[in-house]
Amino acid sequence: MVQKKTANPQTIKDYLCDTNLINLFFLYMKSTPLTNQHIALGAKMTDFAGYNMPVSYTGIKEEHQAVRQKLGIFDVSHMGEFIVRGKHALDLVQYVTSNDASKLKIGQAQYAYLPNETGGIIDDLLVYRLPQNMMGSDEDAFMLVVNASNIEKDWNWITSHNKFGAELINISYQTGLLAVQGPLVMEAIQGLTDINLQKLAYYTFQRGSFAGQDNVLISATGYTGAGGVELYARNEQIAEIWDILFRELPDLKPIGLGARDTLRLEMGYCLYGNDIDDTTSPLEAGLGWVTKFQKGDFVGKSFLLSQKEKGVSRKLVGFVANDRRVPRHGHQIEDEAGNVIGHVTSGTLAPSLEKPIGMGYVPIEFSKLGSSFFVNVGKKNIPVEVVKLPFGG
Repeated sequence: MVQKKTANPQTIKDYLCDTNLINLFFLYMKSTPLTNQHIALGAKMTDFAGYNMPVSYTGIKEEHQAVRQKLGIFDVSHMGEFIVRGKHALDLVQYVTSNDASKLKIGQAQYAYLPNETGGIIDDLLVYRLPQNMMGSDEDAFMLVVNASNIEKDWNWITSHNKFGAELINISYQTGLLAVQGPLVMEAIQGLTDINLQKLAYYTFQRGSFAGQDNVLISATGYTGAGGVELYARNEQIAEIWDILFRELPDLKPIGLGARDTLRLEMGYCLYGNDIDDTTSPLEAGLGWVTKFQKGDFVGKSFLLSQKEKGVSRKLVGFVANDRRVPRHGHQIEDEAGNVIGHVTSGTLAPSLEKPIGMGYVPIEFSKLGSSFFVNVGKKNIPVEVVKLPFGG
């Protein structure tokens, strides 16, 4: 009697060759309210932070240029949103974030990060100062917008430091988020809202109707450097808003996470998990401008203050490659003698510049504008030069 062989895959490749396991993998990934729309549009989908997300539709370069030149739309509903409210809401936000939220007026937002006790970064985030009655209360209220990969970690971190008794509400899984980005956005969508978008200054927001949906929060805190807005709404509203935008705006293009990455990198914006993480110093990463030591006590203040006084030994820089090969995350950075002095944190072929660009941490002596070193791309070391951020700016 011949026994039937039982599959016993030993490698990731073996597992991925099993169709049933692939289907099971996608079955257990989280979906945004727009997953079916992405698939219907022919998007290439992938796992990102546990979500089934579109990488691209027609190609990263084409989508990138659509945002830089006209207008494009991203589904970023995988991002996390926490509400902090109550008498001591500001106390908690001040303690766990690096920036000074007391400076925020209602309708304003700021960029910040969550420091840990040892000089690293739990996450970077946006802090919104909400109207006091927006969350059904007459007390202070804030919305913290965090990275999708860190929702649980951030929630646990903030909760564990809530010694003030502020009320915390996780609305991440009830909230959809669209980013409509590009230089033509404001004019194109003005007819869909009762908010005067000409008065929507950078890093401000308003709440109003949009595309027939009520209670939509419209903000101007984009991650592309191309202008535009972000639309926060309930999950059940997002698909309707998406469909109306495509029906009303013939030039609107759907954009995937691939182009979102090239767009943010051209601006020199950090990506959590690549350029910053729990082990990287915000002072090394150039985030001293959102580290407000004068505001009072906050998590990790003494460590960061000591580091500031002593000075950092390395710095995150942007560089352009004088070669056709592209630096990628993890590639070694070497000096002229071949000594490893750092690693590439982000790299791509910049569609707007048609040049390879990247970012990475290097010793202070290599961080000045015009400094040169090499990136080991495998079989070859390519020369690169430190440039001012944003790239091409």
